[in-house]
Amino acid sequence: MDALAIDRRHIWHPYTAMTQPQPMHLVERAEGIWLHLSDGRRMIDAMSSWWCAAYGHAPAPLVAALKAQADRMPHVMFGGLTHHPATELTRKLVALLPDGLDRVFYADSGSVAVEVAVKMAVQAQIAAGNPARTSLATARGGYHGDTWKAMSLCDPDNGMHSHFGAAISAQHFVPMPPVAFNADWTEDPAQNGLGAVEALFARHGPQIAAFIIEPVVQGAGGMRFYHPAYLRGLRALCDQFDILLIFDEIATAFGRTGATFGMEHAGVVPDILCLGKALTGGMMSFAATIASGRVAQMIGQGSPAALMHGPTFMGNPLACAVAGAALDLWGTRDWAAEARRIGAQLQGELAPARDFAGAADLRVLGAIGVIEMRAPLPMARVHAFCAETGVWLRPFGRLLYAMPPLITPPGQVSQIAHAMLTIARGL
Repeated sequence: MDALAIDRRHIWHPYTAMTQPQPMHLVERAEGIWLHLSDGRRMIDAMSSWWCAAYGHAPAPLVAALKAQADRMPHVMFGGLTHHPATELTRKLVALLPDGLDRVFYADSGSVAVEVAVKMAVQAQIAAGNPARTSLATARGGYHGDTWKAMSLCDPDNGMHSHFGAAISAQHFVPMPPVAFNADWTEDPAQNGLGAVEALFARHGPQIAAFIIEPVVQGAGGMRFYHPAYLRGLRALCDQFDILLIFDEIATAFGRTGATFGMEHAGVVPDILCLGKALTGGMMSFAATIASGRVAQMIGQGSPAALMHGPTFMGNPLACAVAGAALDLWGTRDWAAEARRIGAQLQGELAPARDFAGAADLRVLGAIGVIEMRAPLPMARVHAFCAETGVWLRPFGRLLYAMPPLITPPGQVSQIAHAMLTIARGL
């Protein structure tokens, strides 16, 4: 039985049915922006392999760091032990982050980082004498992962997890931020979305531990770009009502939006920050949940004083070494400027989509380009087209989007834009 036959018979891929397997492309090698297929063809990875391969695949410094660390110490438990890859990574990470965000918890994946952030928030509130503050608030249109508590923070009606129904604990939702990133901001709370947040806090604040949101870009929940002023108002309201603010920057950090972190567009800092994906340059799964000293002190005054979470592979030395090398690579170039370069090119070359009958909207921010269609796209046809044209795109529903590696040259950005326009026209 060949590899693709084994795959069809036995492997359960994300968001697919075992009874209706989707077409698969067998990748033999990934290097730079390219996915090399077993049949000799290659495709530009216009998805950065779900947004994590910010510097392309297998950057030499990251591969070298992984190999060197594997020779010394692939893994040790992090309970009662530490190691240089973790301490060096932390030194570099804290230096990059805004002042005040400096208590770092390392986990296995982005979804787990969100779970840890929620635990931090609830445990801190209980320790501070607020035992009723055990629920969470967020905006509709968001996505925070596929683990159980993270699912409860995704859009309850239009998100990926609505079919689980009452099995998912109910949280507090406000409407999605209504003002687009490039639109004129209005100070009217009834129009800018902050009135709904204030009303929720006024009514349910004593039960809410934290508000979580993806800064500026709501990713897998709909690829929406909203106005940074919303985050400034949200920060003020959280302070007013003693509610902790969590930013999920798993998809938006490390240049993707045209700034180092999405929160920089607003000039605000959360109480807890979640990082992942490009933290290791897409080399391996790893994430960090970073809290302020205030949150750490709140938890430390409670009983138990310890944060009650401990993944087996927490602080994995291999991942820490690669992430440390990725932060070194981050410092070698203005990667946020590279994202803006890609975005400017996508903005111009995708412009014809505005006139397509099947297209509802075109939006670009940093190295993210989105054509929102009026109807869901035919995935099987799109996947076949991708292999033929040499550009790997994976739409979901009505959303056709690209988030290419930040090393993508102009010629290949043009190839991506041409492929997106062809798909949006109807192949």
